[in-house]
Amino acid sequence: MTPLPPLPEQPRKQAAPLADAAFSLLVQGVLDYGIFMLDPQGYVISWNAGAERIKGYSAAEIVGNHFSVFYPEEDKAAGKPGWELETAVADGRLEDEGWRIRKDGSRFWANVVITALWDDTGRLAGFGKVTRDMSERRAAQNALSERRRLFDHLVQAQETERRRIAWDVHDDSIQAMVAVGMRLQLLAERVPEPYAPELERLDLSVRGAIGRLRNLTFRLHPPGIDRSGLVEALSNHLTEVTRSWGMTPTFEHRLDREPGPETAVTIFRIVQEALLNVYKHAGARSVEVRVESSDGGIVTSVADDGNGEPMARDAGREHFGIVEMRERAETAGGWWSIRSRPGTGTTVEFWVPNPPPAVAAESAAPGPP
Repeated sequence: MTPLPPLPEQPRKQAAPLADAAFSLLVQGVLDYGIFMLDPQGYVISWNAGAERIKGYSAAEIVGNHFSVFYPEEDKAAGKPGWELETAVADGRLEDEGWRIRKDGSRFWANVVITALWDDTGRLAGFGKVTRDMSERRAAQNALSERRRLFDHLVQAQETERRRIAWDVHDDSIQAMVAVGMRLQLLAERVPEPYAPELERLDLSVRGAIGRLRNLTFRLHPPGIDRSGLVEALSNHLTEVTRSWGMTPTFEHRLDREPGPETAVTIFRIVQEALLNVYKHAGARSVEVRVESSDGGIVTSVADDGNGEPMARDAGREHFGIVEMRERAETAGGWWSIRSRPGTGTTVEFWVPNPPPAVAAESAAPGPP
């Protein structure tokens, strides 16, 4: 009978002191996080390389000092360090973000987790504290908030100017042209027969100019978006323009919430320009607009069944409509694309962020004094 091969030797269990030493080396070597311990009264009793990099103190300089040295004077005066330890004891841990002070006196924005540590008898042995420097992330968030604020102001200024021009055209130019048309009609009834046809042609020209001016005012400031929101404004606009163009419209929407006014205006303006280019260049019989929530924003597409050549190029440069649509989407912090193939139609697609109302209204947080 062939003897069985010997069983492989079982791995030896690592001795506890060696494991503790390895863990200590791991903690000491972490550079992205400040990891240290406090005694039950809040005095520093250990210090890793990450804490030295973030806060600027060496272990020899900080061990034995109270951790309140890391807090701004206003937080110390308010009793925040002691409150944080009390909360960690009551709840087991505490997480906070706020200003902290480096050795050189400079401030940095920190994410802090304090965990209460208990020994085998249930007695408080101290606290574990993990600190991460979040200054770069906060600066990026503030820059994004500032960009959003500037974008909102830009959209508001553009729409205010469009509204003013629309009113000026309506109250001045259109009214003047209407008056001219009425005079021409009166003259046509009084002049000798040979001149009447010429006056009628002039009257038709005036009426055509009035129609174009009214269409311009509609494009400058379409009614509805301020009152009824994006979905209804897009649906009404699509129905209105395709009816006069002889196209079949399709509109689909799946929004989890109505966008803010600046986001809604941006989407409407890009769709408006895309539809106008379908009319001018695509030779399409139908057009489909889709709007849906996606990835914290709104993705919108305008697809036609035309010739796949929606916009001509001028001397090798992009058509103004393409530039305008792309710049609107990118200024809003989103993206824009166009796909087309001769004979299969064209799709314009874009995405813009749709921050929650509280985020959209929030201005950049104040920096350190």
